[in-house]
Amino acid sequence: MLPLLFSESNKNKAGDILVLAGDVGATKTNLALFKMNDDDVVALKEDNYPSQQYKSITQITDDFLKDQPHPEACCIGVAGPVFNGKVKLTNLSWDMDSNKIAKHLSIENVYLINDLEATAYGLAMLTDKDTVVIHKGSDAPSGNAAIIAPGTGLGEAGLYFDGKLYHPFATEGGHTDFASRDKTDFELYEYLQNKFGHVSYERLISGPGIFNIYQFLKEEKKLEEHGWLVDEINKGDAAAVISKHVEQSPLCDETMRLFIRFLAHESANLVLKMKATGGLFIGGGIAPQIIPLFEKYQFNTSFVDSGRMNHLLEKVTVRIILNTKTAMLGAAYFGAAR
Repeated sequence: MLPLLFSESNKNKAGDILVLAGDVGATKTNLALFKMNDDDVVALKEDNYPSQQYKSITQITDDFLKDQPHPEACCIGVAGPVFNGKVKLTNLSWDMDSNKIAKHLSIENVYLINDLEATAYGLAMLTDKDTVVIHKGSDAPSGNAAIIAPGTGLGEAGLYFDGKLYHPFATEGGHTDFASRDKTDFELYEYLQNKFGHVSYERLISGPGIFNIYQFLKEEKKLEEHGWLVDEINKGDAAAVISKHVEQSPLCDETMRLFIRFLAHESANLVLKMKATGGLFIGGGIAPQIIPLFEKYQFNTSFVDSGRMNHLLEKVTVRIILNTKTAMLGAAYFGAAR
């Protein structure tokens, strides 16, 4: 979909390469063993593991690689800032070190990259069928691009365009300060500040963020919480339950309206900071499940709502990434191309 940093000339001249690719998040860890040769990618094995039930990534990789051919490279996307091959995950009590993983797995080339950076590299592996356009911009987009991804947390990344190729880079933009726009926003900010201290966009634009908004509307705005809704939330994923019952519950309806508005505003902020005229991609696990809500709650109106820069935002095409394996494909792409 996008021409990325690694061109065909520096990919896999030696033929097939086996790459262990991973996508590590607070909720689950996805692993895959890929056989790669240029753009031909074959998954030999894929599996996922509940992250919280393991003490380290090597516990998972040891189980995954049983009876599998030995990989020649490994790249893992992780939810947190990576420094010199080391990372302390933001929402998971793991420390990861690429050198230690390399020694444990007996693999010379092991890379840790931010999960949104991995998603950015994964764009090179996608086709138009893997995304859906929710805001049509210019017919001939050019320039930098950006990714925002609400899930267990809020990830953000940029892609610098040099005129020919895109160069992905990680950010921790999801942890920047939430900005209020009206009285309800201020009240919500105060509610979250009393609860958490620092109020970042991740406190609202994420799975836990949906539940934060829900609790605010219930406790401070006194919207009615039906008994059947409490029962459903107690059974599992609160954010998923809330998003599925917008027609049955005014509380859920208002929660998701605010969630979409905040996502639109922060998406616009990201585009303006990156000057991402080449497009914005919305990743993560939430957006593909709630696509009709983007129209219902007028995402586009809230996205193009930045005063004197509205003319720029109108030109930016916004796509939701449908392929749930994008980050893992990006990790494989990175591992093979290095």
